[in-house]
Amino acid sequence: MSDHEDSKAESLIEKIQNHKNSSSSSSSSDSDDDSKISSVKSKVFRLFGREKPVHQVFGGGKPADVFLWRDKKVSAGVLGAATIIWFLFEVLEYGLLTLVCHGLILSLSILFLWSNVTAFIKKSPPKIMEVSIPEEPLMQIVADVRIEINRGFAALHDIASGRDLKKFLLVIAGLWFVSIIGSCCNFLTLFYISFVLLHTVPVIYDKYEDKIDPVAEKAWIEIKKHYAVFNEKVISKIPRSLNKKKV
Repeated sequence: MSDHEDSKAESLIEKIQNHKNSSSSSSSSDSDDDSKISSVKSKVFRLFGREKPVHQVFGGGKPADVFLWRDKKVSAGVLGAATIIWFLFEVLEYGLLTLVCHGLILSLSILFLWSNVTAFIKKSPPKIMEVSIPEEPLMQIVADVRIEINRGFAALHDIASGRDLKKFLLVIAGLWFVSIIGSCCNFLTLFYISFVLLHTVPVIYDKYEDKIDPVAEKAWIEIKKHYAVFNEKVISKIPRSLNKKKV
């Protein structure tokens, strides 16, 4: 009787150990699967080699919220205001000075009439808000613009120094493409088109990035193949100056 009980106890202990081994093996396999999934995710091709979400690429602040339509009312208002400005200058052919003067005439006339009408209807006149430009934000904007302009000049100096032929050719091709577009439309229309693209392309990419990135990866592979052929047949045959420092 005792031998039978001992065998039952031993079998129970073996079952518990087997259960522990199976659970540990399953947990280790789960951890391996998680590590494989994370490694696969890290190897996923992202457009322009980005590693951050689209919202953080645009700075992660209010401008990013506007471009990605996180606040639809503000985004629609900004895009609508830009559309009205473009319509006034391009379609109605308003001049800047004429538009400013007409706007001031209309706003001053409305406020003047409203202030006098309230005297007859025995209501207090509306409070006209005093407008003033604060110094600190304006100086901060000027400083940021100066920094970006200096960065642009530094990049142009680096390109003109002849250190990177690939970058030089890309910049020349980009400027040539922009010059072709500029010959088809004026600066304001080009600026408006760019503004509309900033309000449409990022939000579409943010929504469908898992479908766009594989297509972009295939296109990038083809571009690299064509560039390798062009590099072998053309760029590699261009003589480069060998300037060595005298010791």
